[in-house]
Amino acid sequence: MNTAKSLASSRRGSEELKPSQAAAWRIAIRPRTLPISLVPVLVGTSFAWREAHALNISVMLVAIVASALIQIGTNLQNDVGDFRRGADLTGRLGPPRATTLGWLSPRQVQTAATMSFAIAVCLGAFLVWVGGWPILLVGLASVAAGAAYTSGPFPIAYTPLGELFVLLFFGVVAVSGSFYLQLFHLTAGALIAGAAVGMIAAAVLVVNNTRDIDTDRRAGRRTLAVRLGPRFSGAQYAVLIVAPFALVPILGGAFIWLPLLLLPRALGLARRFWREPRGPEMNSLLADTVQLEVGFGALLCLAAIF
Repeated sequence: MNTAKSLASSRRGSEELKPSQAAAWRIAIRPRTLPISLVPVLVGTSFAWREAHALNISVMLVAIVASALIQIGTNLQNDVGDFRRGADLTGRLGPPRATTLGWLSPRQVQTAATMSFAIAVCLGAFLVWVGGWPILLVGLASVAAGAAYTSGPFPIAYTPLGELFVLLFFGVVAVSGSFYLQLFHLTAGALIAGAAVGMIAAAVLVVNNTRDIDTDRRAGRRTLAVRLGPRFSGAQYAVLIVAPFALVPILGGAFIWLPLLLLPRALGLARRFWREPRGPEMNSLLADTVQLEVGFGALLCLAAIF
């Protein structure tokens, strides 16, 4: 079946289940993944509070909104970018894609993605005014990376660099940037906390890429899961969700043990990864990994505040 026929078949099959416009936009935006962008901002701000016992609330709120908009733009760009490359035409195992199924037009989704990035840049101007050129570099790099995730001549999502991208931009960069915006300097603790949060966020992508090995291979993606196989992905996932707990004691503090309460949960998820069939069943594991990051980030914030 050629690409045109596959697309037509996918769209015909989706007509009977076509959601409302609001629901279609919700599917394209993927709100359940937004904690991946919100958690690091809160963690960075909490560690800044621990050091100075002072907080610029307006800066925190603007950083949260800007970070969320960058992820929304990335999600929308991913939706329309995969449609243009024909990556989700047949055999998709993950959640539905609004553009491929014809629920939203490519022009609509591309416009929304561009607007999300544009508003994030406008908000970023305020953060640059507060934090100076280091925040300018961070903001430009974050927007450019989000836009290039599934677009351009070398989309990040089609290479083995996806997990590294997530670890850096939804971990180290977001946490340390949020910390810097409050105190105008960095500490080793902020960088370590960023690495811990970013590793769990990267583990979410490992689940996604392992679930989609077969369809990604057909679409020409060369993720680590495609290149090295599910056994490697299982080991990679285990390292990414367990290693953050080894970093926690380094951060110090009377209540820094709080995130360790979730270590049994992380070990259970690592075991599930090996047992789950490589298919739609992994969607629940992906959601549970996002929940692990939320819980880990919340306890890390509490440990820093108290």
